[in-house]
Amino acid sequence: MARYIESKCKQCLREHQKLFLKGAKCYTQKCVFTKRNGSLPGSNRYSYRRQTDFAVQFREKQKIKRIYGLLEKQFKRYYEIAQKQSGDTGYNLLQVLERRYDNIIYRMGYAPNRVTARQLVSHGHFTINGKSNNIPSTLLKENDIIELKMKSSKNKYFEDPLRGVEANIPEWIEVSSSKGKILSFPEKEFFDPTIQPNLVVELYSR
Repeated sequence: MARYIESKCKQCLREHQKLFLKGAKCYTQKCVFTKRNGSLPGSNRYSYRRQTDFAVQFREKQKIKRIYGLLEKQFKRYYEIAQKQSGDTGYNLLQVLERRYDNIIYRMGYAPNRVTARQLVSHGHFTINGKSNNIPSTLLKENDIIELKMKSSKNKYFEDPLRGVEANIPEWIEVSSSKGKILSFPEKEFFDPTIQPNLVVELYSR
């Protein structure tokens, strides 16, 4: 399976925005984005150029892909799922992405970023509705229960149950002890206002 192996900081610099791909480090002065004021070397020489509509839409798509750690083929599949649903396709897309298994583990506070969450899922530390599942791309449903395995709970990593930067668990997920439950799907108010999914819809509608 293909995967991105270069520096994650380069992805933030390319999008001129902090994507918080490294968790706690992104909030410190060690953050490369902070040190470079959000610009790639030599990028200032092109700053006077006006971006085309296509460029703006493409960059927004790349930003969302990088936040959730997806490649083009995966992202396009999620877009097609969102397109088949009723309502706003753009926000349907974000809702589908939030339902990913690895993202849920990240939202529950078990990992400082989605990369670590994906690794925890792949190593089989959790169950869904009592059944083992190590596929990060699994889309969870309402009332699904995610639980840390008894054997994994003895691992030193899980001594501190909440490893998120601020352990800011969203209202649509209920977490108690080593168990979490999907109460509902996230509404529009939950999503980051800097993300504009409508630009992705415009791009794929060309």
